[in-house]
Amino acid sequence: GAVELFVESRLAPPRMIVFGANSYAEELLKLAPALGYSSTLCDARAAFTLQPRFGVADEISTLWPHDYLAGEIAARRVDERTVAGVLTHDPKFDIPLLALALGQPLAYVGAMGSRTSHESRMRELRAAAVPEKTLATLHSPIGLDLQAATPGEVAIGIAAEIIASRSPLATGSALNTLSGPIHGGIPGNLSANEASHQPANPEAPAWT
Repeated sequence: GAVELFVESRLAPPRMIVFGANSYAEELLKLAPALGYSSTLCDARAAFTLQPRFGVADEISTLWPHDYLAGEIAARRVDERTVAGVLTHDPKFDIPLLALALGQPLAYVGAMGSRTSHESRMRELRAAAVPEKTLATLHSPIGLDLQAATPGEVAIGIAAEIIASRSPLATGSALNTLSGPIHGGIPGNLSANEASHQPANPEAPAWT
């Protein structure tokens, strides 16, 4: 006789990979679940990375950042929904990691540092033969300008930029300075003043 089937397809949550075990990473990892991300913290400095405060992450790795990312790429565990925050602020970690990450179709790659650090970073990435078109996709200095002072506030600025990067309609402006619908809309059908924001849409960490 006829067989009736119910098929349910489930897509794994997108990933947020945070490189650098520091107070900014701690606060950003706390925000990951609210944004719908499965989170990973990676830092080769085990004395920092293995601190209990980072237990908020779903996964923790003490591999060198570029080695970790290379392994995840090979295992096909990163995709076009993956976001990466490079918060180490140390060229020996940042440059090989960014040179690799920027060559992948990730949703977002951001790097922390001052404008002076940013310019130095860009020079080193160019010396590593990273193409200009690829460099243009790097969010550096990371985050939106909120005049943030604390690690928590900085993390909110980073999270806000990640959300904004999901939609070409996002302006990063205060809603009370805009007109038109707050949610939705089709790119190209609205003027700049009508552009709006679109929202996007879980224990101890695993260790590697």
